[in-house]
Amino acid sequence: MTDFYQMAKEFPQFKREEIDEFIEQFNSFDLDRSGSIDEDELIKVMKQLGEKMPAFKIRMMIKEVDIDGNGEIEFNEFLQLITNIRSGKTDQQKGFARIYNKQSSVIKLKGATDSSTHSFADDEKESFVNFINSTLYNDPIVKNRLPINPENMDIFEELKDGIILCKMINDAIPGTIDERVINTKKLNKFTKVENQNLAINSAKAIGCNVVNIGHSDIEEAKVHLLLGLLWQIIRIGLLRRISITECPELYKLLEDGETLEDLLKLSPDQILLRWLNYHLKNAGSNRRAKNYTTDIMDSEIYTTVLNQIAPDECSLSPMNTQDKGQRAELMLQEAENIECRKFVSPSDVVRGNPKLNLAFVANMFNTRNGLGEIEIKEMPVIEEEDREARTFATWLNSIGCEPFVTRFYLNLRDGLILLQAFDHITKSNPNCNVSVNWNKVAKNPRNKFQALGNCNYVIELGKQLGFSLVGIGGSDINEGHKMLTLALVWQMVRYHVTNVLFKLSKTGRALSDSELVDLVNQKVYEAGKENSISSLSDPNLANSFFIADLCDSIRPGCINYDLLVSTNNEEELIKNANYVISCGRKIGAVIFCLPEDIVEVKPKMMLTIFAALLVLTC
Repeated sequence: MTDFYQMAKEFPQFKREEIDEFIEQFNSFDLDRSGSIDEDELIKVMKQLGEKMPAFKIRMMIKEVDIDGNGEIEFNEFLQLITNIRSGKTDQQKGFARIYNKQSSVIKLKGATDSSTHSFADDEKESFVNFINSTLYNDPIVKNRLPINPENMDIFEELKDGIILCKMINDAIPGTIDERVINTKKLNKFTKVENQNLAINSAKAIGCNVVNIGHSDIEEAKVHLLLGLLWQIIRIGLLRRISITECPELYKLLEDGETLEDLLKLSPDQILLRWLNYHLKNAGSNRRAKNYTTDIMDSEIYTTVLNQIAPDECSLSPMNTQDKGQRAELMLQEAENIECRKFVSPSDVVRGNPKLNLAFVANMFNTRNGLGEIEIKEMPVIEEEDREARTFATWLNSIGCEPFVTRFYLNLRDGLILLQAFDHITKSNPNCNVSVNWNKVAKNPRNKFQALGNCNYVIELGKQLGFSLVGIGGSDINEGHKMLTLALVWQMVRYHVTNVLFKLSKTGRALSDSELVDLVNQKVYEAGKENSISSLSDPNLANSFFIADLCDSIRPGCINYDLLVSTNNEEELIKNANYVISCGRKIGAVIFCLPEDIVEVKPKMMLTIFAALLVLTC
């Protein structure tokens, strides 16, 4: 079977989400799942697209892309075509490139008679709608709008007011949004926009990459953007418990010669593959899962693992059926016995939809992981990452860094994520003349020397941007030095959140902390409010009233002061902080800090809040 992800390693410029999309696109051509696109398959797809072409021209079209000359298009050749289209080397209006673009734009609705052209996008839409229906069925605000019909386009109309998106974000990461802030009654265009802003900015705060999504995209129901956003929200919720800190039993997945650090380096989707293989090994099976596409299409791996984690409820009987579609249905009936029949249909399994199969496996793990309990003496010693590191990891995820950052210090050691972040923050500043030269980067570092070279380049770029990096070297990043890694990333965050405030600076340079304090005090004073602060560490910030005043000064009437409590009780202070953070996001501010950061008056986080709010006045 084709290992798509192994082939994709030749193309490090593509992110994991993009590779998943390319697999879907490739499979829409590769009708027999042989791992290559032949002449007959291309003719069938073109016929579905209303294209007619002589056989010799079809062969010429394949030849344009067929690097190894075997008369078929393999996945690596498919990726090379996409690379050439993006770089402008290939005319996307001619040859196979034109057919690729036309096929990629097709979204078939449910009911298409030819399953070979049934778009993954529609499968995903149905799956996401079913998940929303099952998740929010008892929600007091939206239950009267459910169930949403998964077989038509109703979901995109239902998402327009932002309420369901906000609810799904809170399901993924509970407490992200103070739901008192959501507009739910007598909605008009303005209050809908507030909800849309709240959803988008809260999605960023949990690590979704939504740099290309604005409130108008929700209002206009742009299908591909909304499906992408929904998937990110659902994925984050499903995978948040798949870590050794949340589930210490995962240490049982360590292989011979590995340390706990090796396991911590794995992403949640990699951990899930290892989890599947752990149960396959225990079952005496010689099968192993390397991906969520070709390896699971015959349902054998799923059937075996279900029987391992729930032997009394899930049998191996589906393997008595030869037809893959029927076997997948029988396997899902077994999964239903432990309430795990979610996300995939039989066709999603047989066709190898990577997103939905990942979701299916994650849900299976969360329902019953089959790893057993561990005794205290077996419990691995795992150092919890500090809150600042988790906040910075969320920021890195929100700007689109790949792979998804789950362990801050470990994931940054090869320098690639930091270089992606530099690429983002420099490109987002039109006045910046520093850029990442990707020719100097080891995009797939195979050893410590290459990883260290990347980290040294990170330090070089930081110095070019004027960062204070005395005593910080590439080796510190490569070795995961906590204090020094935080110091570097903080300066990246600061640069990112403050460079948009240049026009508010009277000196023509980045605002100093004292200038920022003067600006927020002035803004609040001009609105006729009495509160003021002396610095970013002023203890009066702990009750959130000043931040509320700043929000209300920028968008009069956005704060309901009746919901704020004047108190020293920590629980009430947290509620105040969560409320003003949600209000800030609702009026358009991109705020990453947590309520605890406000209550504890963390100066760095205060700077990010004030900068995010002042941006709205520019």
